[in-house]
Amino acid sequence: MKLDSKDVEILRILQKNCRLSAKEIAEKIKSPISTVYAKIRRMEKLKVILGYRAILNAKELGRGTTAFILASVAYRVPGSKEPLSQVEIAEKIALFPEVQEVHIISGNWDLLIKVKAKDVDEVGEFVVDKLRKVEGIEKTLTCMVFKTAKETTEIPIFRERGA
Repeated sequence: MKLDSKDVEILRILQKNCRLSAKEIAEKIKSPISTVYAKIRRMEKLKVILGYRAILNAKELGRGTTAFILASVAYRVPGSKEPLSQVEIAEKIALFPEVQEVHIISGNWDLLIKVKAKDVDEVGEFVVDKLRKVEGIEKTLTCMVFKTAKETTEIPIFRERGA
């Protein structure tokens, strides 16, 4: 999909503050409000813009501990002829409320899971009492986050050449 320079400007603004009105965005990019409104609706329809959310302070909400968990999947379980689906296992894990992200990855591990919890004990309870009980999870490696230098939902957007 081709984005023109105004599309890119609108997306950058919305990523920083999605509460701005179309009028405020129009003023910032020096375009008519009708153009801004039409561009936003078009990008929503094309699923460039998937939604609008508040970014919460996990620490203030008692969820200040972050862990990344690597998980290995056993594709065959004893007594079953059907192989397990890595995608289905990832989808089951995604249903746990502590889980923020689940990624199917390459390399020595199969899944990368991001968890937000109250403390280290809660992360441990999640791994032992929930994650390791998911059928197909063979082994895990938990990496506790000590300090976060950058965490963002923003995607860098560049205008295509010639657009």
